[in-house]
Amino acid sequence: MTRRPPARVLVYHPTEAKDYAALVRAPRGRVTVMACATPDEAASVAAETDVIYGWKFPVSLYPRATRLDWLHAMGAGVDWVLAPDFPAHVKVTRVPGVFGPWMREYVLARCLAVTQRLDTYRAFQRAGSWREDVIPERLAGKTMVVVGLGDIGRTIAASARALGMRVLGVSRSGRRVGEADRVYRLTGLRQALGQGDFVVVVLPLTDETRGVIGATALGAMRPTAWLFNIGRGAVVAEAALVEALRARRIAGAVLDVFTHEPLPAGHPLWSLDNVVLTPHVSGPSTPAEMAPVFNDNLARWLAGRPLRHVVDRRRGY
Repeated sequence: MTRRPPARVLVYHPTEAKDYAALVRAPRGRVTVMACATPDEAASVAAETDVIYGWKFPVSLYPRATRLDWLHAMGAGVDWVLAPDFPAHVKVTRVPGVFGPWMREYVLARCLAVTQRLDTYRAFQRAGSWREDVIPERLAGKTMVVVGLGDIGRTIAASARALGMRVLGVSRSGRRVGEADRVYRLTGLRQALGQGDFVVVVLPLTDETRGVIGATALGAMRPTAWLFNIGRGAVVAEAALVEALRARRIAGAVLDVFTHEPLPAGHPLWSLDNVVLTPHVSGPSTPAEMAPVFNDNLARWLAGRPLRHVVDRRRGY
């Protein structure tokens, strides 16, 4: 194995660059760490950078990063990385196994809020109304459709099954997994959606998945079903979703990701009473949780060993 010379690692994050940089671990003298929080800061060191450890690194700077060999994304999604200018020879890795536990709690909390009628009872409380005629439902026995069966989707599916839910999965391959009762190919999306009480979309954003939850898919859902989008905003066609929500063709939506973030002021999703919005927090990235994954790969990269969690650029994930 070839031992690499001292390398320069650019840590890029708009708000927490120094926190992430402080947790980078490598043998003394093997790396120099540069923390950058703005495009101007990154531009000043891009040409001498061997490794980028970052979140939404400015794509306009790729042509300057002539020494770049590896980019590690601080997250599960890498659609922001794979811009047309991204060099073909640069390896890309991502973070698996961290976000599933966060996101299963987010999903199950909102599912239980629906079946336990929490918003309804809070409204009764504010009105001083004692309503014994309105009772909760059981989550057990409901059907959850998980669209996207990577490590996050499987984590959510496993927890749903543990609570007694029937779980259907949808994936590109349709390959059976132990966390779901049945798995459909993406071509069978409508058939799966038609059975769901809760539809959880956790797909990566690729050319194949962009807008896949559109008018046709939404039309296949039950009028009592709830849609969750916690993967990538552009997987859901927002105009079609707004129309379906306004017409009550589905019961509601829980949305954590959007085509444009922050969600623009005045967007119709803000004002719909059957929508729950959160600001991309269902699977938060924290420096302490990201660091072990990066440091393990940094040690491998320095030793000339194969990296873990490498992105298949042809598939986009």
